[in-house]
Amino acid sequence: MKIVFMGTPDFAQKSLEAIYNAGCEIVAVVTNPDKPKGRGMKMISSPVKQYADSKGLKIYQPLKIRNNEDFINDMRKLCPDLFCVVAYGKILPKELLEIPRYGAINVHGSLLPKYRGAAPIQWSVINGDKETGVTTMFMDEGMDTGDMILKEKVIIGDDETTGELWEELSKLGAKLLVKTINMIENVSEKIEK
Repeated sequence: MKIVFMGTPDFAQKSLEAIYNAGCEIVAVVTNPDKPKGRGMKMISSPVKQYADSKGLKIYQPLKIRNNEDFINDMRKLCPDLFCVVAYGKILPKELLEIPRYGAINVHGSLLPKYRGAAPIQWSVINGDKETGVTTMFMDEGMDTGDMILKEKVIIGDDETTGELWEELSKLGAKLLVKTINMIENVSEKIEK
């Protein structure tokens, strides 16, 4: 199964590493452009780009994806079976979502439908939730509104920080993504027989 992975922060890097280590065929990685950081405004790559680069994976860093025909055509030429999107930071337009044979899946750091959109981990801590988790889902044009695939819960410790929860959920999300890809692959093989 040919996969295009889309993600940016360390939360997403854990998922990219997991699918790479699981032997998935990653035909490209899409991440946000490098940004200037620190006093010297040195250009810094995202954790996803750094990992992809270390493994020799093909990397795309479009400034924008909406109305970007060159990028969309590049994605079509890859003939992907699946897009895996984890904390990418951009909303995928319909014409991009329609490219992969089996659609696009997303790893989201909450138990959807709670905390759709940005900063779900931070909101669960701010609101004093006792539990949260990770959801994998098929993507559609809405903000975290596609059909859910898998969910897994975790208990939030009384003194657990956002950083600690971020780390725990990034590892859980990585495992859940591999499990989700395997499910989609198994179902697609049965359908095609």
